[in-house]
Amino acid sequence: MKLKRLMALGMAAVMTMSLTACGGSDDKPSDSTAADNAAASNTASSDKDAGSDSDAAGETPSEAGVPTIDKINVGEDYKDLTASIKILTNRTDIVDTVYAGYADQFMELYPNITVEYEAVTDYEEAVTLRLTAGGWGDIMFIPTSVPKNELSTYFMSLGDYNTLDQIYNFVDEKTFEGNVYGIANGGTAGGIAYNKKVWADAGITEMPKTPDEFLEDLQKIKDNTEAVPLYTNFSAGWTMGAWDQYIECAATGDPDFHNNLPHMKDPFTKRDDMTGPYAVYYVLYESVARKLVEEDPASSDWESSKGAINRGEIATMVLGSWAVNQFKEAGDNPDDIGYMPFPITVNGKQYAGSGGNYGYGINKDASDDNKIASMLYVKWLIEESPMFLDEGSIPARKDGEFPAVLEAFDGVELIANSPAPDGEEDLFDDVNNESEVGINNNDYPDCEILEAALYGTRTLDEIMTEWNEKWSAAQESLGVEVNK
Repeated sequence: MKLKRLMALGMAAVMTMSLTACGGSDDKPSDSTAADNAAASNTASSDKDAGSDSDAAGETPSEAGVPTIDKINVGEDYKDLTASIKILTNRTDIVDTVYAGYADQFMELYPNITVEYEAVTDYEEAVTLRLTAGGWGDIMFIPTSVPKNELSTYFMSLGDYNTLDQIYNFVDEKTFEGNVYGIANGGTAGGIAYNKKVWADAGITEMPKTPDEFLEDLQKIKDNTEAVPLYTNFSAGWTMGAWDQYIECAATGDPDFHNNLPHMKDPFTKRDDMTGPYAVYYVLYESVARKLVEEDPASSDWESSKGAINRGEIATMVLGSWAVNQFKEAGDNPDDIGYMPFPITVNGKQYAGSGGNYGYGINKDASDDNKIASMLYVKWLIEESPMFLDEGSIPARKDGEFPAVLEAFDGVELIANSPAPDGEEDLFDDVNNESEVGINNNDYPDCEILEAALYGTRTLDEIMTEWNEKWSAAQESLGVEVNK
């Protein structure tokens, strides 16, 4: 049943790709937006069944012959271990350079362990299908299509939540029933990348704090510069899915909004104060409808857009803070790249959502030697490699140094989603999947908004009404209590 469910999600994604210009990509970070230490440290463990640290087979990793990741001392333990491990990654752009360099550094420390990377194009769709077939390798970025209650079907437990939550950020995102199955490859804050020179040349002196102020600024950029005001990267697909990251914490200032969504009546309805999910999708829809985006979104190109924003040919892109370093490194103008909060204000204050990038997961069906070698490499990556400095992301360890890019978020509160209540760990996924709205696990809804705005086929209100109807139908079908 689990295999069929995951395969169905993968096939649905493939079918979606064939219906729209949206497609998979090589650089997608994780399924959330990033966290500061305080927000992550305050993440409660109410959904973690703290007393449980056993895997699905009833054994802890140490009982099965493999220590938990917190018990491994990199550079000291297992110096004679011989193994060959393969890692699947979405980063086709740096797999043969930066990532190969990480592997070489690690293999100097462990010369008997061979580390091989495999970059996967259309990562989410391709890896979801490979996961169900088995034999994919030893380490992968866990795709967002795997619900929490199926993590143990494919990945080994890295340790218990109460222990690892004291060490690493974002572990709740890949935890089920007290076991942590993935540790995030760092994290990002949810905001908007922009070219500071272009915005200044357009005569903009203050950052926008509301959707309408943002749209007015995009119009100023169109009127006063040659830059594309907002580049959607529509054809890449996953870049469209990035908009979903802002509908919760950034749009509401409420860390419990994600958990409340399955119980909410008509959550996509427009609010008078222009907060909440509608406000986020309003920015997307109106940007396209007012022709403040690239002339032909279907021909947009992710790789070339990095250099274009660096050169000032693009003014703005809605992506997580992980993208900033890539934009800085794509040309001769790194100092022109900035990062601003998403333009929504809640009761006079701005917020930024935070969460982990893709989480490293280790194949539960690998040999014990390969599991240990994989854990050594993952721990080296997240604790000793220069990865987080290279990428400008929030480090995996809670005592790590924050990236300079977030210094621009002065006065903005970074918050992370609260853990789900006991017994509701899968409720959001269940309602989201049953409704087929597809928040954060399917690029199509955001592509649908863009296409409707581009061709004038439907209004945003019509789309949001349909989503509310689907959400209500899913709640009824699953017997979910709805708060009036």
